[in-house]
Amino acid sequence: MNKILPIAALSASVLLTACGGNTKANADAQLTNQEKAVALLSSFETKDTSTLAYINSEKYVQHNLMAGDGVEGLKGLLSILPKTGVKADVVRAYTDGDYVFTHTEYNLFEPQIGFDIFRFEDGKMVEHWDNLQAKATSPNPSGRTQLDGATKAVDLDKTEANKALVADFVETILMKGEFNKVGNFFEGDYYLQHNTQIADGLSGLSKALAYLASQGIEMVYNKNHLVLGQGNFVLSVSEGSFAGKETSFYDLFRVENGKIVEHWDVIETILPKAQWKNSNGKF
Repeated sequence: MNKILPIAALSASVLLTACGGNTKANADAQLTNQEKAVALLSSFETKDTSTLAYINSEKYVQHNLMAGDGVEGLKGLLSILPKTGVKADVVRAYTDGDYVFTHTEYNLFEPQIGFDIFRFEDGKMVEHWDNLQAKATSPNPSGRTQLDGATKAVDLDKTEANKALVADFVETILMKGEFNKVGNFFEGDYYLQHNTQIADGLSGLSKALAYLASQGIEMVYNKNHLVLGQGNFVLSVSEGSFAGKETSFYDLFRVENGKIVEHWDVIETILPKAQWKNSNGKF
């Protein structure tokens, strides 16, 4: 009996472990791509490395130029995070087909605000882009922060129309500078602004642009690389320059009744190529 009991206990333990593993695998299979993206980002804070299983280890293309390519590059980045004080609070998350985009408050090496984009194939992450900017120490001139405001996606049946509106705005106004057409995109002066330096309304935007011009500072949008959306939230990813430096612009817009009504952004200077840790490029 003494020999049988340990064997039986061992068999039961193996069975329970197997069942537990299957339960987790089944649970993971039920997660949406959006839930997987949020879980991976949150794991920076929780140190839950099991979320790395959501990545296709055979082809994970990394566009964060400070990280090495593939899963090993991400592991390397995670390995040098501080032991305490790390924060990754996902405030917004949306899905557009095989893409998930998020808006997150970070404290990895310093307080930052970031947008992340993940592309999925067959339920696994295969590509990642992001844009990071220092977290402001105070609200903007209208008292808004980089993260507050609406979060829930509505008007899901209007996704494509809203994406088309934002794509048109970026091309017509931000790239071509045809400001005489700005009324096509806004309802009067109603425009809630979360940029750290700009006040609400088109009046606030005009004032900020006039100030930049007076200082000889140019903000140039050269190319729009990607427009993603879910319902009334649309993210635009653009390339250009700010104050003469190569820059990546991530602009998140909220649309209401066919007009842009709210805006968040993250503006990041692109690293010089000699400092890139992968060869995939920012976009």
